[in-house]
Amino acid sequence: MKKLITALIVLLFMSCSVDDKPQRPNLNLEAVPIESVTVPEYFEQGQTYQIDLNYIQPTNCYAFYDIYYVKEDNIRTIAIINTVYDSDTCEAINLEQEQSFNFIVTNEEPYIFKFWQGEDANGENIYLTMEIPVQ
Repeated sequence: MKKLITALIVLLFMSCSVDDKPQRPNLNLEAVPIESVTVPEYFEQGQTYQIDLNYIQPTNCYAFYDIYYVKEDNIRTIAIINTVYDSDTCEAINLEQEQSFNFIVTNEEPYIFKFWQGEDANGENIYLTMEIPVQ
């Protein structure tokens, strides 16, 4: 009887694998180029404006994560950040997507928006730059 119990315990431990843990998906964050934007012709101080950003979702393994937003004086640098799932089953979809954010005008000086549109052949960032006056 002891031999049977010992054999069952040994079998139980041999059948267990440390690799049986569920695998977490491998993912990264990636900036995707902004294709176009919708901004007003001018701002009024104290008002809030919705700014729309359009970009292309290249595959079904890309999903919106966040809007990168950095302010320095009256300059705003903006990019779209996507989560990218590493998978062999990704399919190209090139689907146009839109995200937006609300912008509150607090200064009297014009605002300069720099919307990230990718990198050039030398790896330098390319921006769609727009200056919006405040009236």
